Amino acid sequence: MGAEGMEPAVFEHLMPFEFLCFSFPNPLPSPENPYSETLRVAVADAPSSPSKTSPPAIAAVLVPNRREDDWVFSTAAGHFQLLLFLSSPNLSISRLVLIGNLPSCSSSLPRPYSRSQSDGEGASLDCFQESLMPLLYALCPKAAFVNGMPSIPFLVYEDGVIRCNPVEKVVGHRAGEMLVEDVEIEVSPELRELRRRLRFKKMPNLIQTQVRLLPDSVDVEVFRPEMGSLVQPYLGPMVSALFLNGLAIDEGFRFRSGNVLCVGVGGGPLVTALRWRFGFRVLGVEADEEVLSVARRHFGLFEDEFLKVFVDDGIRLIEDYALERSESKLFHAIMVDLDEEDPMNGIGAPPAKFLRRNVLAGARMALHSKGILVVNVIPSDESLYAMMIKLLRKFFCELYELKVEDGENFVIIATASPIGSDLKNMKKQGGIFEKLKKLGCESFIAGIKKI
Repeated sequence: MGAEGMEPAVFEHLMPFEFLCFSFPNPLPSPENPYSETLRVAVADAPSSPSKTSPPAIAAVLVPNRREDDWVFSTAAGHFQLLLFLSSPNLSISRLVLIGNLPSCSSSLPRPYSRSQSDGEGASLDCFQESLMPLLYALCPKAAFVNGMPSIPFLVYEDGVIRCNPVEKVVGHRAGEMLVEDVEIEVSPELRELRRRLRFKKMPNLIQTQVRLLPDSVDVEVFRPEMGSLVQPYLGPMVSALFLNGLAIDEGFRFRSGNVLCVGVGGGPLVTALRWRFGFRVLGVEADEEVLSVARRHFGLFEDEFLKVFVDDGIRLIEDYALERSESKLFHAIMVDLDEEDPMNGIGAPPAKFLRRNVLAGARMALHSKGILVVNVIPSDESLYAMMIKLLRKFFCELYELKVEDGENFVIIATASPIGSDLKNMKKQGGIFEKLKKLGCESFIAGIKKI
């Protein structure tokens, strides 16, 4: 809606989970300013109430030019997740204001994006930010003025994207609207990579799957997904968990392939890595048929006698496993990579329903005597994380934790039988350990800690 239809009084008080969006005339239109004559202004209040001992913190973000169609910047879910992402112990944001160009509102693919050298730089942008201060003060709640005029910083959301080309937009019955996109990422000042990513609209800030794109061996101008790519930050730590029962897996390989159950397939890099880099017999379970279709079309997933994927509720499958236990179906590892399904709960993993007692009991019974349960965890709350650890202890012998470099994820490993306390003495020159070394996982292995 336009600013003329907005009552200023609606911004006087913070309202948890409140989201308002309106258009506003650009106070400083000029040829040098990349922002149009009419701006989109979005105001999001944090899910929790601010501290009563200090004034609420207000912050602003300028949406990067030509990224106004991106779900991160154009949806309510993206705004709330961005608010949580930008908050820190030093700045707990109570209200976030995003200002940028109007989205195209097209139902087709978003427009390609290419970062210009002037994005976010230059004296003209400083002047533009200064011209927005009266608007930002008008959008502050009364409580922000208790100690005088509040300080309102302009924050920058850095995700390393240099170029982005949308590939396909599809809708799944469980995942909802999904976007496949090819991006050029600035990994470091010296390194850029081409990657293919899968995102869900309901969790716009979360990259569900990403793999490297490498030149085709025949036509170097054609790029294809890297087979078994472990570029997603938590995938290397997840496969490194195999170190804990590597000797049992090596013994299993003497008679047949090791068996792994993957709950949550996404684009398929984990199941592909387990099949082609380790030689496991892999069973993948995904709740949405369209997600598997995307994985086959765009991420190089294909099945053979050692890799099978199918559509089902993976959590229910584990829960029901105790009813049909068979020695021939036991797994050396169960790997769970499932996100919280309700975006209003924020980014979190695994979903709460995975932590039901019947599910954990089923997981324990589905494991080989030396098997392990490996779970990708994004703690949404410290108390919930502690509760998860307490529940896992009731069903498994030992628990290990591995922190992921991105600082958001943990990998929790629960063992079906005792491993031992001295991990340094377990570095046997077995097949699994050697394969992990070739993948550069030694630093991850060194980071495994018993909890």
